Amino acid sequence: MSERPVQPRPLTPEESQRRRKRSIAIAAVLFALVTIFYVLTIAKLGPQVLSRPI
Repeated sequence: MSERPVQPRPLTPEESQRRRKRSIAIAAVLFALVTIFYVLTIAKLGPQVLSRPI
């Protein structure tokens, strides 16, 4: 019952480059969504939220 863990094969340079491009694309989309949510939140709260007394 002792099974050896499966070793992943090494990535080719093409696969590594595709993975890197996909990771960058995902990060860019995530950054865009966070920015959109932030801007929409500020817009919904109104401009007075930035000039309120502390």
